[in-house]
Amino acid sequence: MDITFFTAKEAPTSFFNQSHDHHLHHLHFSNLDMQSSTSHSSEYSPEHSPSAAATAAATGKWASTLLKECAKAISEKDSNKIHHFLWMLNELASPYGDSDQKMASYFLQALFCRATETGLTCYKTLVAVAEKNHNFDSALRLILKFQEASPWTTFGHVASNGAILEALEGETKLHIIDISNTLCTQWPTLLESLATRNDDTPHLKLTVVTTTSIVKCLMKEIGQRMEKFARLMGVPFEFNPITNLNHLTDLTNEALKVEEGEAIAINCIGALRRVRVEERNNVISMLKSLKPRVLTIVEEEADFISSKNDFLKCFEECLRFYTLYFEMLEESFVATSNERLVLERECSRSIVRLLGCDHDQISEEEMGSERREKGKQWTKRLKQALFSSADFSEDVMDDVKALLKRYKPGWALLRSTAAVTGDEDESGGDDSSGIYLTWKEESVVWVSAWKP
Repeated sequence: MDITFFTAKEAPTSFFNQSHDHHLHHLHFSNLDMQSSTSHSSEYSPEHSPSAAATAAATGKWASTLLKECAKAISEKDSNKIHHFLWMLNELASPYGDSDQKMASYFLQALFCRATETGLTCYKTLVAVAEKNHNFDSALRLILKFQEASPWTTFGHVASNGAILEALEGETKLHIIDISNTLCTQWPTLLESLATRNDDTPHLKLTVVTTTSIVKCLMKEIGQRMEKFARLMGVPFEFNPITNLNHLTDLTNEALKVEEGEAIAINCIGALRRVRVEERNNVISMLKSLKPRVLTIVEEEADFISSKNDFLKCFEECLRFYTLYFEMLEESFVATSNERLVLERECSRSIVRLLGCDHDQISEEEMGSERREKGKQWTKRLKQALFSSADFSEDVMDDVKALLKRYKPGWALLRSTAAVTGDEDESGGDDSSGIYLTWKEESVVWVSAWKP
């Protein structure tokens, strides 16, 4: 998950008390002043909800059904049904229950914000609370714990590192341009690999580009740790952080400090989705102009762009994606895990930002990483920019498969259609390139390598 990690000290902030002991009266339904656009022939009232809630709870996986009905009511501006389903969800939801109860809790918060037009205020409050307790050590511990429990991020790291090492093999002046917010947790293993190369150890310049304010303030400490580790490995190393950007479109060759004779690799993890949709093709063309030996891209497999003007379709895609993520967390961490709770609360902020806020009011920076596209959509953009897909070698694939064996069952590697057949769709069709991380046969992360 592309996550801006926060400390476990943060508390959930909401327009209702998230304790399972307090229910509907905290939702302030007086704010629901919309006019119903549908018939009110079917009367919904809170007094009928306790038995309905109990029935729903007894059926097992109830959250998605109730959430979809609530989202539909909001889309139709049916205030009676909105009251009814918000009440039911609040009866059943808990941020400390099973995955269904947690999903209901966090999506309920976003739906309530949407219904009352309070999403932006709620989101800013959630972020302010989280940022107050943010620090490097807690963020790093959380990232490492997540990597230990799940291959969600390490899958992309291993595949990308393998492609980069092979593309830069034999070169003596390496320049990796890392556009991500992963606190450089990807690079120690690559430094170890460089240190054990059969030929002379190359010089590595690592340029880290970040546009996230919380990560920017950590770059000094990250750089010091990377330089110390490089010395320990005996790798000549230069750290070049770029923290004065608001958008990737502002990136310049001068800031990147590209020098003659450098073999360049560009690594983008969860970075391209932070670019405005209308500027993505320009950014990809800019990356191509740097003439990298390889461009590696890691993105989560979700599409929040195609349906951005259709609340109900966007809600369904958001629910599909986060249901997989919450179920994965439930099986990867123990129920009492503090790290799991922090990861879930980061998701709650993303859900409020995506579903609870009016996109015309929220800024581009605040929308952050919610503009996800699927692998086939990114593939089309890259081919239009005249990038060619670079297949992962069997050695890299073996490394990825070995990685997945370290985790609990349910994870698998899936090759894209193009990777299996070896066919490149020159017309820019729907087939994607690269490989996928799947969780219980559902694709969740897409990784690809490209050459200009």
